[in-house]
Amino acid sequence: MRLDQFLSARTMDSRLELRQKILAGRITVDGTVMLRADQAVHPDTQTICLDGAVVPGDTYLYVLLHKPKGYVCSANEPGQHSVLELVPPSLSRKALQPVGRMDKDSTGMLLLTDDGQLSHQITASRSHAEKYYIVVLARPWEPYYAERFAQGITLSDGEQCLPARAVFIPGTDNQVLVCLHEGKYHQVRRMMAALGNHVSDLCRVAIGGLTLPPDLACGDCQLLYDEDVQKILKNKAILQACYKSFGKVRHN
Repeated sequence: MRLDQFLSARTMDSRLELRQKILAGRITVDGTVMLRADQAVHPDTQTICLDGAVVPGDTYLYVLLHKPKGYVCSANEPGQHSVLELVPPSLSRKALQPVGRMDKDSTGMLLLTDDGQLSHQITASRSHAEKYYIVVLARPWEPYYAERFAQGITLSDGEQCLPARAVFIPGTDNQVLVCLHEGKYHQVRRMMAALGNHVSDLCRVAIGGLTLPPDLACGDCQLLYDEDVQKILKNKAILQACYKSFGKVRHN
């Protein structure tokens, strides 16, 4: 693969910008400065750096973002801040996109990738990965909520939700851990509204078997590896892990 071809697929720079950076000596391969855009490189065995930062050589990129409030999961909403603005240049690619959507006012775990097949696997109705949320309610939790979630709630517009899980968090009077198997628009908020309550805060803490790292600050992101991606695809019961990691939702 040509050096400029490799960098074009794995950075946000244009071919012209990359050629200029190469000529300026800002690209190294295994520590050696490269001055030719058509230099052949082998990403599987060589370390390629731009301004001293390693450019990941994997075919696809997987990034985990701790989404803060105030950001939308789109790049083309005028007047809005996009979650893509939070991804540092070293983890940015032209095709990088959020997997699914999160509300502007919601926080927590958001996966971004340029792997379209994985994105489909996570969001497709037949293989939808479980998503876990810690929810703060405006009014106290009512025990009958759990049964209504398990039955599948009908929203105010008549849309039917699949059966879901809602577990009251001990030591609180208004916090609940919710597990969904689908991703309807504003679903958790609409489900709680159908029960006569209101969501004050919502934080996604896990997708499949992968939990949001407690030490990942709001607004920060980190690179995911193959073993992390496999956890996402393997749904498993992680209620206790969520309790242990978060306890109460973090207000951001």
